[in-house]
Amino acid sequence: MFKKILIANRGEIACRVAATARRMGVKTVAVYSDADTSARHVRACDEAVLIGGPAPRDSYLQWQRIIDAALATGAEAIHPGYGFLSENEEFARACTAVGLVFIGPSAAAIQAMGLKAESKRLMDAAGVPLVPGYHGADQDPALLRAEAQRIGYPVLIKASAGGGGKGMRAVYEADEFDAALASCKREAINSFGNDAVLIERYVQRPRHIEIQVFGDNFGDCVYLFERDCSVQRRHQKVLEEAPAPGMTAERRAQMGGAAVAAAKAVGYAGAGTVEFICEQDGRFYFMEMNTRLQVEHPVTEAITGLDMVEWQLRVASGEPLPLKQDELRMHGHAIEARICAENPDANFLPATGALHVARWPEHVAFERGNLRIDSGVGEGDAISPYYDSMVAKVIVWGEDRAQALARLDAALRDTHIVGLQTNVAFLRRCAATHSFATAELDTALIEREHAALFEQPGLPLEISAAAVVAHTLATEARLQTSDPWSHRDGWRMYGASARRFDLEIAGNPHEVLLSRHHQGGMQLTVGGEAISFAVNSSSQESHELLLGTGLAQRRVLVKTYSQGETIAVFAPQGSSLVTHIDVLAHAGDGAVEGGRLTAPMPGKLVSFLAQVGDTITKGQPLAVMEAMKMEHTISAPRDGVVAELLFAVGDQVGDGAELLRLQAVSPQALSS
Repeated sequence: MFKKILIANRGEIACRVAATARRMGVKTVAVYSDADTSARHVRACDEAVLIGGPAPRDSYLQWQRIIDAALATGAEAIHPGYGFLSENEEFARACTAVGLVFIGPSAAAIQAMGLKAESKRLMDAAGVPLVPGYHGADQDPALLRAEAQRIGYPVLIKASAGGGGKGMRAVYEADEFDAALASCKREAINSFGNDAVLIERYVQRPRHIEIQVFGDNFGDCVYLFERDCSVQRRHQKVLEEAPAPGMTAERRAQMGGAAVAAAKAVGYAGAGTVEFICEQDGRFYFMEMNTRLQVEHPVTEAITGLDMVEWQLRVASGEPLPLKQDELRMHGHAIEARICAENPDANFLPATGALHVARWPEHVAFERGNLRIDSGVGEGDAISPYYDSMVAKVIVWGEDRAQALARLDAALRDTHIVGLQTNVAFLRRCAATHSFATAELDTALIEREHAALFEQPGLPLEISAAAVVAHTLATEARLQTSDPWSHRDGWRMYGASARRFDLEIAGNPHEVLLSRHHQGGMQLTVGGEAISFAVNSSSQESHELLLGTGLAQRRVLVKTYSQGETIAVFAPQGSSLVTHIDVLAHAGDGAVEGGRLTAPMPGKLVSFLAQVGDTITKGQPLAVMEAMKMEHTISAPRDGVVAELLFAVGDQVGDGAELLRLQAVSPQALSS
């Protein structure tokens, strides 16, 4: 076994590898960029080496610097994690050339499977079923357009060297093809340095099922069952589970056998995933092979009780596979939810910023158990624009799928993140949809359940208002002195007193009145309705409230976290963000300037979709930005005429930077 390894990655996978290596008695070396000086993965390792600037191309993609760091620190091997250099055959070859062990497959296997077109030719020769399509080397746009017509719409354009949903577009009509092809190629060259694409028939209502394979250097290869990864947004996975619902033993054996055949066709050693697109009737087709550990590997670990990273280290150090195929067993059901910093209601636009609060459910087992959290960040850390938007992975296990679903809901309910937008509430709704709950799975689940998933209200108004009032009263109680004249509780010797709270929720103003009676009772007036209000107990963050109308009362447990005027409220029913407006502090504030289109995040301006003088309508696409390795289209906030473009294509722009100005336009001009 190795004495010391270097981890050529960041985030939760680097933390995970470091934890397994420590348990095995192996020392670890972290590499980090200027943006990750105090990152969790740096603290998790025994040593750390700075390798460059915050952009991946200046640090984590600089493989020569990583190799130099390994040699300088005496590391014997390099674990690539996933992403960045994990599927770069040049890096794997360079490691071997200087005597370092690359903890993964051979450079030849990575090269064979790395290009989707070449891998499909290999799979065809190995007898693995393929989706009809074009996988040729000729990339002439006219030829690609003709091939799409031959295959028949809808088709899927995919970056040949790609992965993770980048450089991928579904095209439903011929007149959409050219724009989609151009966008795919831009994204592919930026993410992978290769703009070659392939064209495939777009399977209707497909399931995305993948098989975990593991090979050693003695020619043995096994499959560790399957994962269903059908729930996706923008071709990236949202929820993953193992085993796949509805999978029969016969079908599992067929798919597992095909996956092992695929791995053996390239002499595969180490952890890998063979991904299949599956029809609803069970037919399956090879899609691609990921020659690395996958983000969703914890669900396989949960049902098998095995540690995939430990297997990687053992195989890479020259040991045979720990178990044979007939010794592998699975038990129970596991589900993983990817928590990302993003706004689902804005087409999953990534968010950046600091994690003012990051609280996980209690009783978390970080490596084993019914609930596991994998994260590379913690409270006080930041999600930057340089890397992907993942905050954490929540993994639950149950004796069956129903128990796993219940545990997932409880875990997401008790996950409290404040400081930037996340998809936690969206994930909870997604797992509760009829389609997911009943395992009616396909890659269009999110679109099919759109009405239940997007633009959903948060907590009921009365709970949000009562929580803010309780939070405010608890804060004032902690700060008050023994001087009765300094108290702000509105006490009166006789009669009632009333105190007004000006709140804003989801952009809507609400006036809330707290009435106190000399007998000690309290009442809230919210939205014109009076409800009884009492605080059974209250601490800095936790409040037990009693709310009711007439004789009916209910007990509500809430947690609140404040950040300036914003108060985040979490309850079993959901969550909401409330702005508690100090009217005096905002006296004299003017209306926000209109006619501005600003960048929702830091990034690079890819293109403007309108020119000066163009008349546009609200919602019309106006600009394309690249951030967090993805392209994002920005739409017009209102009707108008483009008055000025304030940046040039290719410019780096900051968060909130004004991209262009709009002038008001008359309704007559729009209609004409």
